[in-house]
Amino acid sequence: MATRLNSRYDNQREALATYFDSTARQAWIDLTSDAKVSGIRATVRAGREEMRATLLSWLPDDLRRTRVLDAGCGTGAFSIAAACRGAEVTGIDVAAGLVEVARERTPSFIGHGRIHWKSGDMLDPDLGSFDHVVAMDSLIHYQPADLANALAELAERTTHSILFTFAPRTALLQTMYTVGKLFPRSDRSPAIVPTLEWEIRHRLGQLPGWKIGRTKRISSGFYTSQALELVRH
Repeated sequence: MATRLNSRYDNQREALATYFDSTARQAWIDLTSDAKVSGIRATVRAGREEMRATLLSWLPDDLRRTRVLDAGCGTGAFSIAAACRGAEVTGIDVAAGLVEVARERTPSFIGHGRIHWKSGDMLDPDLGSFDHVVAMDSLIHYQPADLANALAELAERTTHSILFTFAPRTALLQTMYTVGKLFPRSDRSPAIVPTLEWEIRHRLGQLPGWKIGRTKRISSGFYTSQALELVRH
């Protein structure tokens, strides 16, 4: 049973909205385009592209008559790809400015698919229910308990699968995040919470009606993220 998240989640969500709509807005727009970026950000871009392809490969090729929630859509690449497979997508992000960029980048023709762009909380129950939920690198900023509770809330309104990523806690990753403070501010990531895989599995193992499916870790320079699939019994 989902537990309504506490003020820690709300405070972090608001901090992320401020960060991505101000300090990091242009950097994020550049990162998710073909603009020239620093070597560090180029590795992040490559890693994110591989992760997006992985999550897309875990969804059906034909998504017609299927509702998909892109929870933390950013500038919209995943939403657009899912819509091109025929899905009815709700792309939502806390950063309203990035959602506007996503809307501007939407092709004029996306086949049978549709996209509803929204800014706000990915956990808003007014968004309705979905066949699949995808949260790519949007929960990596939350403590493990808050991440698990967020997934529990999403699970109550999802009928098939939830695909999400977390930042795996490894000795190398901890070191990289520590030394990352030495780099120029323009090359720093927002606060990320490295999490032990066994802790995530333990928390999600208590989610009634769901089982853990596929997993894949992707490392590309300064990008390290692990995808995990939750599937309805």
